Amino acid sequence: MTLKNNEPVWQFRRLLVGALLITACAEGPTPNPTSTARKWVGPLVNVPGGGQFRTVIHYGPWQCSAQIMDYCREKCSGSGHVLQGCMWLADVKMDFEGTIVRAGSRFGMTHCCCNYGTLTAAQNAAARDRWDNIRDGFRGRWAERFGAWPTEANGKPYQGHHIRDLSHGGNPTDWDNIIPFPKDIHQTLNGLYAQCYANEPPWTGVGPSYPYGE
Repeated sequence: MTLKNNEPVWQFRRLLVGALLITACAEGPTPNPTSTARKWVGPLVNVPGGGQFRTVIHYGPWQCSAQIMDYCREKCSGSGHVLQGCMWLADVKMDFEGTIVRAGSRFGMTHCCCNYGTLTAAQNAAARDRWDNIRDGFRGRWAERFGAWPTEANGKPYQGHHIRDLSHGGNPTDWDNIIPFPKDIHQTLNGLYAQCYANEPPWTGVGPSYPYGE
């Protein structure tokens, strides 16, 4: 099984579980950084049967690469929608080291701003309540897989970000739709999402394939 570097996926659970099953996965070319990114470095986690892995999350958001933009265009059209913008939210890097092999992959966490309908205020509040009800348990289950839920410098947990936002029909409890985000960046995303849905730059333009350095 081979996973492409910076493969644009929404399936966060399958991404992270599947990374443990990969015995060899080629790294992509050395990044050509165009901006500085925030990153979270997770703890080493032992893998049953031998070896360890570490999760590193690089945070944007950035303009989508040409590959990711094409993915979003196809995703929107596949559900009868039109792409209005594309946001590359973060890169999740998985590094595995065993007694025989070292492997790693990067996965682009992407929001496709399709022209989805919006929920009513009551529907949006109900979706928010569903997330609030499972938030602590979700963080605990995430930590069981990856060793820890990310925390701020003051020890407070990162906020959970819904990749497809709740007001546009995002599932509030789906593993594939949630990623931990630093509070200060997370609080800017509502405004950036509004730009993206409004078909405004920079989210209509194509960015580089590697927007950050290691």
